[in-house]
Amino acid sequence: MSGRLAGKRCFLTAAGQGIGRATALAYAAEGATVVATDRDAEKLSALASQGITTEVLDVLDDAAVAVCIAKHGPFDVAFNCAGFVHQNDVLTCTDADWDFAFALNVRAQWQVIKAVLPGMLEKGGGAIVNMASAAGSVKGVANRFVYGTTKAAVVGMTKSVAADFVARGVRCNCVCPGTVDTPSLGERISANAAAAGGEVAARAAFVGRQAMGRLATAEEIAALVVYLSAPESAFVTGQAVIIDGGWTN
Repeated sequence: MSGRLAGKRCFLTAAGQGIGRATALAYAAEGATVVATDRDAEKLSALASQGITTEVLDVLDDAAVAVCIAKHGPFDVAFNCAGFVHQNDVLTCTDADWDFAFALNVRAQWQVIKAVLPGMLEKGGGAIVNMASAAGSVKGVANRFVYGTTKAAVVGMTKSVAADFVARGVRCNCVCPGTVDTPSLGERISANAAAAGGEVAARAAFVGRQAMGRLATAEEIAALVVYLSAPESAFVTGQAVIIDGGWTN
């Protein structure tokens, strides 16, 4: 199937690498006009060469988010992909960890939603997709205290937005991935290498917790995001869609 997003304008964050980059490319392949943002201009350059509109954006800057969306909108689709994975428990989580995690993983999504919604409502509809996680309200995961807490908040926010605007044509869903083979995971593997006995062992530990015996690819997650963004999912809203290779089965 192709052209599922023809005529649609799609906005997304954290498009420089990983799931965000894969989704930007997938949106474009489905015929959408894509505005891809990231705080790293160099990482965006490859997308610009693919005919995708790019803009450097720090989603922690509320005003910049509003300006960017006003400049390029209105949008039919928004994908909130930006986030960070802290490794901590309730005893080791610092005030700084807590504040940063909620600012990036939750508040930034709220600001994007608040900025894109008026345009969607004026157009008579739209689709918002948020990045949640299988770690959080779906499954408790060791050493993911503040991360899981923020991702549970994303699920709650998603359901609230869906309930408030379902009668006005705007859908809101979130995706809950298991472990995905991305540059972000590579950073966590490096951070765990010393304790695990090397990077090979650290990577094996992540793979070992997946029931399928492998990690997800960014493209597999992007395919779900495209589905939730496209008209074919018109009857889906307020859902936390798990894509975790059987991790929570």
